[in-house]
Amino acid sequence: MMKSIEVVARSVDEAIAEALQELNADRDDVQIEILDEGNKGFLGILGSKQAKVRVELIEKPEANKLEAALEFTRELLSKMGISAEVQGEEDSESIKLQIDGDDLGILIGRRGQTLDSLQYIVSLAVNRQTEGEWNRIQIDVGDYRVRREESLRSLASRAASKVEKNGRRLALDAMNAAERRIIHQALQDFPGVETRSEGQDPYRRVVILPS
Repeated sequence: MMKSIEVVARSVDEAIAEALQELNADRDDVQIEILDEGNKGFLGILGSKQAKVRVELIEKPEANKLEAALEFTRELLSKMGISAEVQGEEDSESIKLQIDGDDLGILIGRRGQTLDSLQYIVSLAVNRQTEGEWNRIQIDVGDYRVRREESLRSLASRAASKVEKNGRRLALDAMNAAERRIIHQALQDFPGVETRSEGQDPYRRVVILPS
């Protein structure tokens, strides 16, 4: 359903302008129906009749967030001068984008910091420009995150074995929340150890302790 108002003014143009201001809209956002063109009368005084218009605000369909994420990411990469293919999929929990191409290390950065920043920018922009619930957007470049998760799980296993053997706590390097979560999950059933996070971002890290 469209929001509609009727406005009476000295001319059609004035009535339309007043309606657009009232609706806080541009002409492209509305449908305009001229109900009465009015007339100025004799000498602009006698027999004058005001114009009347009906202006309806068109409800735009809700933007598809996956399409918005793909479009925004492709445009951003183009402005950065980066040639890459961007594909995506979505489920009930998140939108996942995959970026593939040659020489994309610049998008990953040291320990994925640039990739995390890219993911944050895309997520913020897409969720702000579309309506509905906030959607989590995950971006991977050349399967970096898959390889990184495998590396973190291997690191967690080696570190936990060391803690179990010597009975001393071991603090890992600082990681972001997603990577710390991988460590915690990897060791939740590891016998003889427990994990906790210590410190403040961006220096927050996982500590493995004997249980």
